[in-house]
Amino acid sequence: MEHQISNIDLIVIGVYFIAVMAIGLYVARGTKTGEDLFLGGRSFGWALIGFSLFASNISTSTIIGLSGAAYKSGIVQSVYEWMTGIPLIIAALIFIPLYLKSKITTIPEFLELRFDRRSRMIFSTITIITSILVDTAGGLYAGAIVLQAFFPGLIIWQTCLILAVVAGLYTAFGGLKAVVYTDTIQAIILIMGCSILSYMLFEKLDFSWDNVLASTPEGHLSIVRPLDDPSLPWPGLIMAVPILGFWYWTTNQYIVQRVLGAKNIKNARWGVILASFLKIIPLFIMVIPGTMAISLFPGLEKADQVFPTAVMQVLPVGLVGLVLAGLISAIMSSVDSTLNSASTLVVVDFVKTLKPDITDKETINYGRITTVVLMAVAAIWAPFIVDFGGIWDYLQEMFGIIVPPIAVIFLVGVFYKRGNGDGAFWTLVLGTIGGILFFTLRQFDIWPMHFTIDVGIMTIISALLFIIISNITPAPDPETIKIYTYNKSLLQNEEKIVWYKDYRYHIVLLLICIGILLTKFW
Repeated sequence: MEHQISNIDLIVIGVYFIAVMAIGLYVARGTKTGEDLFLGGRSFGWALIGFSLFASNISTSTIIGLSGAAYKSGIVQSVYEWMTGIPLIIAALIFIPLYLKSKITTIPEFLELRFDRRSRMIFSTITIITSILVDTAGGLYAGAIVLQAFFPGLIIWQTCLILAVVAGLYTAFGGLKAVVYTDTIQAIILIMGCSILSYMLFEKLDFSWDNVLASTPEGHLSIVRPLDDPSLPWPGLIMAVPILGFWYWTTNQYIVQRVLGAKNIKNARWGVILASFLKIIPLFIMVIPGTMAISLFPGLEKADQVFPTAVMQVLPVGLVGLVLAGLISAIMSSVDSTLNSASTLVVVDFVKTLKPDITDKETINYGRITTVVLMAVAAIWAPFIVDFGGIWDYLQEMFGIIVPPIAVIFLVGVFYKRGNGDGAFWTLVLGTIGGILFFTLRQFDIWPMHFTIDVGIMTIISALLFIIISNITPAPDPETIKIYTYNKSLLQNEEKIVWYKDYRYHIVLLLICIGILLTKFW
C-alpha cells in the first residue's frame, strides 16, 4: 500500500469515536420510560428513520463484500441492495399501518395479536439467537478483520471488545433514540467517504464509462446469471431475493424497530421510502468502484483486498481517516441496532409477560442490563468465529432455513383471513425443519441446488402448510383479527395532503428508478 495511516487520519477517527459516544450519552438523559428506551418515545421523523434504516443495514462486510464481489465475479450480489425498494413498498402500503395501529413494541407481539402466543415466543427466540450470535457477533468479527487490514497490529478479540463496549454503552443508556441519532450521523459519514473514494477512482479512469467497460469481463455487469452460478442463479433472483428482502425489511425487529418509533404513519412511510432511495446509492459508491478497480489494481489475489487497497492508494491523508470512520460507522450502526432490538425482545416478549406490573424504572433497568449482557455474549463469541472457518459461511445460509415460514405467516397471514394460530405455529415448526433438511442434504452434496432456490421451494411448501393446517383446524374469530389483516383503508393517507407529499407518488418514482436499473444491468 502507498502510505501508512497518518496521525491526522487517527485524529479524525478519534474525533468520530468521541462524537458518537457524546451524542449517545447526551440522548440518554432523556430516556425516562421503557417506551423511550425501546421506541425513542415514538418521536422519530422521516429523515431519522430513513438514514437509520440505511446505516443499520450497511455493515463492513457489506462494503468490503460488495466491492470485492464486483471485482471478482460481478455486480449480481448488489441486487440485494437496490431491490430493497420492493419489500419496503409492501411495508409502506400494508405493514406500517398495521404495526402502528396495533401499538406494538416488538414484531413477535404482532404475531400474538394475529395468531397466538406460541408463534410469538418461537419467532422472538429465533430472532434473539440470530441477532446476537450471527448479526452482532458477525458484525464485530467482520469489522475487526477489516480494521486489521488497515492496522495490522490489532488483536481481534481486543478490537471486538472495544467496538462492543462503545456501541453497547450508548445503546444501553440512550436506547433506540441514541441508536437512531448516531446512525443518522454514521450514514452521512459513510455516504460521504465512499462517494469521495468513488469519485477519485472514476477520475483515474478519466471519468469515462467506456474505460470501465473496457476492463470489465463479459457478464460482470449483468444480474441475470446461469443456473449453475455460485453467487446468485437466476431462479434465486426471482424466488429468493424478494422473500429474503421481505423478511429482513418487514419482519426483522432490528430493522423495523425504528419504524415502530415513528411519530405517525405518514413519517414512517416517508422514512422507508427514503431508505429505499438511499439503498440505491451503494450500487454507485460500493459496487461500481469494485469494477473500476479491475483495471486500476489488477491481479489482487483476494476479493476483500479491493476496498482497503483502493482507500490506501487513492485517498490523501485525512480522507483515509474519514473513510475509516465510515467503516467504523458501519460496524457501530449494525451492532447498536442488533443489541437494542435483542434487548427489546428479551424484556418485552419475556420479562414483561412474566412480570406485567413492573414499573418504567424497572423496565429501563432490565433493558440496560440485558443490553450489557448481550453485548458481552457477542463480544466473547465473535473471536471464536475464526475457528469455524467454512462453517461460519454456512451460518449465512441459516437465514435460508428460518426465513420462508416466517415470511409466509406474515405475508399470507395478513391476506388470508382463514389463517389461524395452529396454521402459524405448525408452519414455523415444520417449515424450519424442512429448511434444515435442505441445508443438511446440501452439505452432503445430495441436494445440489443453490440455497436461494431452496428459499423459493420452502416458501411454497410453507404457504401450503399454512393454508392446509388452518383449514383443518378451527377458524379464528373474524372480529378479533379484523384490525390485524388487510383492508383497503390501509392504503389511504391518514390525512389529506398535497400530491408531492403523498407516499404513493414517491413509490411510483421509486419503481421507475428500480426499473431503469433493472433494464440497464439485466
